[in-house]
Amino acid sequence: MSWTYEAPLDHMRFVLGHVLDAPTHWKACEAFADLDLDTADAVLQEAARFASEVLQPLNSTGDLEGCVREADGRVRTPTGFPAAYQAFVAGGWPALPCTPDWGGQGLPLLLDAALREMLDACNHGWNMYPDLLHGAYETIKAHASEELKARYLPKIVSGEWLAAMALTEPQAGSDLGQLRTRAEPQADGSLRISGNKIFISGGEHDLTDNIVHLVLCRLPDAPKGTKGLSLALVPKRLPDGSRNALFCDGVEKKLGIKASATCAMRYEGATGWLIGEPHRGLAAMFLMMNSARLHVGLQGLGHQEMATQNARRYAAERVQMGRPIAGHPAVRQLLDRLDTMTRAQRVLAYRAALALDLAEHHGDTAVREREKRFAALLTPIVKAFCTHQGFHGPAAALGVWGGYGYVHDYGIEQTVRDARIAMIYEGTNEIQAIDLAQRKLLADGGATAFELLDALRSELHQTGPLRDFIDDSQAHLRRWLEGAAQDGTRLLESADDLLHAMAHTLLAWAVARMAAAAHALPDEAAARQASLTAAFTRDALPQGRLHWQRALAASAAA
Repeated sequence: MSWTYEAPLDHMRFVLGHVLDAPTHWKACEAFADLDLDTADAVLQEAARFASEVLQPLNSTGDLEGCVREADGRVRTPTGFPAAYQAFVAGGWPALPCTPDWGGQGLPLLLDAALREMLDACNHGWNMYPDLLHGAYETIKAHASEELKARYLPKIVSGEWLAAMALTEPQAGSDLGQLRTRAEPQADGSLRISGNKIFISGGEHDLTDNIVHLVLCRLPDAPKGTKGLSLALVPKRLPDGSRNALFCDGVEKKLGIKASATCAMRYEGATGWLIGEPHRGLAAMFLMMNSARLHVGLQGLGHQEMATQNARRYAAERVQMGRPIAGHPAVRQLLDRLDTMTRAQRVLAYRAALALDLAEHHGDTAVREREKRFAALLTPIVKAFCTHQGFHGPAAALGVWGGYGYVHDYGIEQTVRDARIAMIYEGTNEIQAIDLAQRKLLADGGATAFELLDALRSELHQTGPLRDFIDDSQAHLRRWLEGAAQDGTRLLESADDLLHAMAHTLLAWAVARMAAAAHALPDEAAARQASLTAAFTRDALPQGRLHWQRALAASAAA
């Protein structure tokens, strides 16, 4: 049986139209007021065609071929990748969520999230190249000079040029305060950038002739630590067309996403320009990083969807002990767990994307501020939990194939390998948990979290175990806050369980919303939703309670 992808368009429509009621929210945003569900559906259908017909056939071959660094330092991507990227640009996909002011289509990030899920499901390695474009666009748009915006934004929005995010150095991974890359001011207002970066996705490749590097660096008068970091725009090609002094010294050989050029980069007095204020580079870079974190969460979601649907198809065809293995209780329960968790996380990730849309475009200032708070709270949860499940879900699904699952020809082993990195980059999942605990919960005494949970609970009009779990979670969160405020060490020790507990609480809302909206589904699909709701209640709620118990035990242990 072949490894194939059918975009979950029916469920995407259901989530947009009935679970999140996106069209009503769009009407409250001037930028999206004319957008309806039929138009959104047409966008999703075309995205599904591109993902399944253009990208998915290149996934396995790209994994086997990988990237090659030529003797002159140029990097060649796998066969078919440049042509696929040109088709992506010709389709206008990079411009989808960008403002028309810079040549964008002005569509919601919510639709872009659905697009990203499909691209990642079909070819994570390929999607690493354009996945950073929107974050680069947001960072330059918000912080660069008008001259830089005019020079670079139209090319980035169109996808004619790609971007790279250059943070990590050999001695500075999660601890960005140790960065050493230097930036020397020049008389003409430019900077000379010198230093070495590692793990730079798309630092060099053959998809576009220019790559716009956003580089964290230090000016001569920079204070120590993260407060001394500045951000520079360093293009591969200078405005006059000449080659800048930046070089790829190597391409990493990796466990997964082998088709993505993960580069070691060297900057030898490369010309760049400051973005934002001196020594405020990390704040500017967070725009790019937060966009990337949502996209990474969608990578986890895409891997889960791909693994789930292929496992279900294989289980329906594989006969053992006289019947398809899909009928055996252990396999059936595994498939149901995968299915319900994937669907619930889709609601959660899309709700985060909707929050970003409303934070920027809603006509009511109070709603914009509220959704900005919600988006900040949801981002670390979506990044960490969806990528955790994005690895562990496919790893469990691999067992459906038995020994065949360990063989490349069956597809699932590549998904497992590719998915693992998402738990590490753009801030490890442990760092996301600390961010949630310290900066998103303890910093405001849980005010935003209670506001969000109250808002989500108000959408649930039926009593039952899912709403009861949300009520219990609010009480648990109050207890956690009391304990964590007294002991910072215990806060850190409980952070991972806290994040998973909060994620299960949000998923309970998502499943309850899907159950309430199931009346809009055909009878067979509604019955299926009822079955998945029961599976979540049986399997996931006890796991959520366990995470709350462990988080509370750690925070109260002092």
